[in-house]
Amino acid sequence: MSKKIYSVIKGTGCFIPEKIVTNEDFLKNVFYDEQGNRIELPNEEIIRKFHKITNISERRYIENDLVTSDIAYLAAKNCIESAGIDAEKLDYVIVAHNFGDVKSDNLRTDIVPSLAARVKHKLGIRNPESICYDVIFGCPGWLQGVIQANYYIKSGDAKRVLVIGSEALSRISDPHDRDSMIYSDGAGAVIIEAVESDEPIGILSHAARSDTFEEALYLWMNKSYNPGLNSNTLYLKMLGRKLYEYALLNVPLVVKKSLERANLSLYDVSKILIHQANEKMDDAIVQRIFSLYKEKNIPEGIMPMVINKLGNSSVATIPIMLDMILKGNLVNHEILKNNILVFASVGAGMNINALVYKMV
Repeated sequence: MSKKIYSVIKGTGCFIPEKIVTNEDFLKNVFYDEQGNRIELPNEEIIRKFHKITNISERRYIENDLVTSDIAYLAAKNCIESAGIDAEKLDYVIVAHNFGDVKSDNLRTDIVPSLAARVKHKLGIRNPESICYDVIFGCPGWLQGVIQANYYIKSGDAKRVLVIGSEALSRISDPHDRDSMIYSDGAGAVIIEAVESDEPIGILSHAARSDTFEEALYLWMNKSYNPGLNSNTLYLKMLGRKLYEYALLNVPLVVKKSLERANLSLYDVSKILIHQANEKMDDAIVQRIFSLYKEKNIPEGIMPMVINKLGNSSVATIPIMLDMILKGNLVNHEILKNNILVFASVGAGMNINALVYKMV
């Protein structure tokens, strides 16, 4: 069998902010509903119900002097050091995010120049043939960047691609919206490298979809739910129930399609690394994936979760989790040679993607 080029993860890295924000830190918030009515339930009960659904007890926020491109750079630096490569030999630097750099004292999106250009600058890369650009694709943005990296490598256009997912959702969350307790900050990165092999390794397949006809505005930007705020500041909003139903119906189908394209079954899979959106939703998605294969027994530990302590940092959740597992920083989880991994994500757009990967 002749050797082919495959896309393999050469290194991983992440940046997890040190600032811990607990559920108890929201006890003094004044919450309003979508109609602008103050929610009369005690905050203790609001938080208890929130925890029951999401299993989030803590989340991480960046310090005031940092922005999204800063933590993207820190994750990239960690990744490059772990991979032991020369950053000048990166053919592409891809940064997935959704809100650009938002300063703590000026909540405006700043994306000129691109965050990828800023990261390349901070890394001190002089090579003009190291192409840098951003991906805005909702929470699945990092995974979409990895899919694009695979295309570049398979076409012969690249040998080494850095893909970063970075987000500071604390900057665009409405303190008067209960959903603000979901959001977190963080960054994760991988280097994808071209490797010759006479058997399939690395990225084996992917699948994706975008539903915009009815679903485009399940996540959107709008003013605070607090009608007393005289401000045009925009915050992230979501139709939680609609998003849940959409994800539960469609994510399992995309995962199944990605496995079929790799000529694999669910029974070949060692780990499902799913975007850390909401633990109850993620559990339901995995149950639905197994039901597509008429399987009721879900292997223990097949779906790692970090949302309890790290919250939902959008594009950063999967690469952070991957880095933690590969570096032995997630208790009771490990990834071994020849393990088959499935990555899956869903988010604003509405967009879904999934990718099948064989460990080297």
